[in-house]
Amino acid sequence: MLTVMKFNQCVLQENPENHSENRVWKWHIQDPASQRLTWNKPPKSVLVIKKIRDAGLLQPFKELCMFLTEVKNLIVYVEKKVLDDPAISDDENFTVVSKKFCTFREDLDDISNRVDFIICLGGDGTLLYASSLFQESVPPVMAFHLGSLGFLTPFKFDTYQSQLTQIIEGNAAIILRSRLKVCVLKENWEKMARVEEKGIILTNGDLESSRNTMQYQVLNEVVVDRGPSSYLSNVDLFLDGHLITTVQGDGLIVSTPTGSTAYAVAAGASMIHPNVPAIMITPICPHSLSFRPIVVPAGVQLKIMLSCEARNTAWVSFDGRKRQEICHGDSITITTSCFPVPSICFRDPVNDWFESLAQCLHWNVRKKQNYLSSEDEDN
Repeated sequence: MLTVMKFNQCVLQENPENHSENRVWKWHIQDPASQRLTWNKPPKSVLVIKKIRDAGLLQPFKELCMFLTEVKNLIVYVEKKVLDDPAISDDENFTVVSKKFCTFREDLDDISNRVDFIICLGGDGTLLYASSLFQESVPPVMAFHLGSLGFLTPFKFDTYQSQLTQIIEGNAAIILRSRLKVCVLKENWEKMARVEEKGIILTNGDLESSRNTMQYQVLNEVVVDRGPSSYLSNVDLFLDGHLITTVQGDGLIVSTPTGSTAYAVAAGASMIHPNVPAIMITPICPHSLSFRPIVVPAGVQLKIMLSCEARNTAWVSFDGRKRQEICHGDSITITTSCFPVPSICFRDPVNDWFESLAQCLHWNVRKKQNYLSSEDEDN
């Protein structure tokens, strides 16, 4: 698969007839609808992500997999725990087809170079889960709305056969949803030990530090909160190595433009179109009347650490998963990832986004004002 992404360019132009005139800067802004899905060669394999423990998805899942296998002759990858569901494994008719599937296990099997594109059946959580399976390049994702909200799932399952045929032929618009590259550096403090001549291990009061680093690719947001503690969270926020503020409140949300319509908007942030290269910083219930959400350029590096005055630890989660405790000396580094999620559009990036705002969030829904007639104006 080849996806071409053009960046905004700034060009210096001169008037050839009069070189004494001032030079003029002109911006060439990319049209979001110009991003198209293009296959170098026809796709041969597909990963099907299904929401676990949802009986309503069993029939669509079976129907889709049979179509991909029997009609489109594609190699179908399915997570092992999906096929272990008794409602699927006990279906003798479907077992004939499922034996042809390739299975994998999360965090154990690497399928990053085996899959040409992804199909999600469920809600927005299935797309977030699909993103978490790929820590580098992500195949194009086609998401069907079979969940509760469906902000990130623009396709309806009723016409899946014709829509899939168009995708396989390469006839679709695409949007590159930026992700966050997150590095968690944890300081593990342990008491130093020494061994006496008799082989007895003694510990003294000194502490020894060892570092443990973990990396994550995040599509929606990184959330730092106070966890079960009754105290305010107290964390320092750095931007490109400079301390910009200390967050005192329930916590902090660092989100992508895609994540701006998730937890961030519930915390009072603005909504940003996914094509905008940016990172949003939103406080959660700050103990300050002047702490407003801010948007920073996509290329900056953020770092979050517990403040020296913090009375308790903090907790961090990544797209609602991998929740862990952050202690003194630990740090969370966040920047824009080089590996976005190519999300296939139903129409185009702009229309799909405003359709989701209207249908899922009921953006600017209001009863219309009555028309004022000339007689009413006179009165």
